[in-house]
Amino acid sequence: MVVVAVAAPDRIVRSAPDAAGRRILLIAPHGSYRTAPFLAAAARNGIELLIASEARHSLVGAYARGLHVDLADPAVSLQTILREAQQRPFAAVLGSDDAGTELAALAADALGLPHNPVAAVRLARRKDLARARLARVGVPVPRHWLLDVTRPLAAQTEDIRFPCVLKPLALSASRGVIRADNRAQLLAAAARIQVLLANAGLAEPHERETILVEEFIPGTEVAVEGLLTRGRLDILAVFDKPDPLDGPYFEETYYITPSRLNADTLQALCDVVSAACAAYGLRHGPIHAECRINPQGVWIVEVAARTIGGSCGRLLRFGAGLGLEELVLLHALGGRLELRTGTGGAGVLMIPIPQAGILRRVEGVLAAQQVRYVEEVIVDVREGHELVPLPEGASYLGFIFARAPSAAQAEAALRAAYARLRVVVTPLWKAVAG
Repeated sequence: MVVVAVAAPDRIVRSAPDAAGRRILLIAPHGSYRTAPFLAAAARNGIELLIASEARHSLVGAYARGLHVDLADPAVSLQTILREAQQRPFAAVLGSDDAGTELAALAADALGLPHNPVAAVRLARRKDLARARLARVGVPVPRHWLLDVTRPLAAQTEDIRFPCVLKPLALSASRGVIRADNRAQLLAAAARIQVLLANAGLAEPHERETILVEEFIPGTEVAVEGLLTRGRLDILAVFDKPDPLDGPYFEETYYITPSRLNADTLQALCDVVSAACAAYGLRHGPIHAECRINPQGVWIVEVAARTIGGSCGRLLRFGAGLGLEELVLLHALGGRLELRTGTGGAGVLMIPIPQAGILRRVEGVLAAQQVRYVEEVIVDVREGHELVPLPEGASYLGFIFARAPSAAQAEAALRAAYARLRVVVTPLWKAVAG
């Protein structure tokens, strides 16, 4: 493993093939918040980006004009991609979200393009398979169990240790993740997740019928962004999460870079993430990892074969000559990227949803934008929209971005800006049949 940078890069010197006429296929679920940044990055670099999605009738032009596939039927979708490639070849195939990474690996393999093995991508996407593989090769992961929701749960919980955390196998963004401190809480959490799984639209029966339970690992949580090239991991950034994530739900809020961990801890972190990638068999493209760190060492929470989500990727743009999506596209085209560690700090606050109900308004946005070092305040949710908090919800109210001379100042700016916001929510009254 080569650790190139542990903070947001300040400058990127690129040596990439001439992008004129180069074509990349991006497989993206309809509504993915990663699609727009990839389209903008492609346009800035003269790269033709074709979107493959299920959104044949979308009002968004990039989806409607793109390639139409069925993510639940990879065999048929693969043939659709291969027919398109016969007409006009692709230089690379990427998956924007977990739902498309396996199909992207299948297509890249069939087209003879650099890619991750399909089995490796599946390991990264499925939490139960990932836990089993890492435990088998000695990468630190919490002890874990599986609950089959089609059978009585009480009999399956006798060996589970507390506190523990329950998770769906294939959902992201902390959706359905619940801490339990005793057996009663575990059974209540499992019942709640069971309802969520039944309505989540998961294609595989095992993903709808199984809950992962793992021992709660206390400690500091961080995120790692990296790029793999022929199995070598280059670290792009390490993000601190300064708010404790102890449950009962695990809503992420602040991401701050560069990390304030010491050099030895950062090296240990990078070594463990690299070992996890090797254990899965991941070899090429972006990875996003979540880890916990405590006196016992570094623990893998997840390693996904994709970038960090949507607007959060803008953190790398604050401190870089190029954005994260540009890095990934140029890397996919075979570009050689030299990263140089920069100075200063950057951060984002994913504005949490305060309660369930109907959003009436968000007050104080202009005041928040006036806080020193705040770059932008974005409220994505429109007035009148129903708010669904975690663990059932899957989105944030918006984002606050800051850039400052230090990571501590960036974090302070975000906290000051958030303190100026007031989210007005009214209850949602649903009719019940009598």
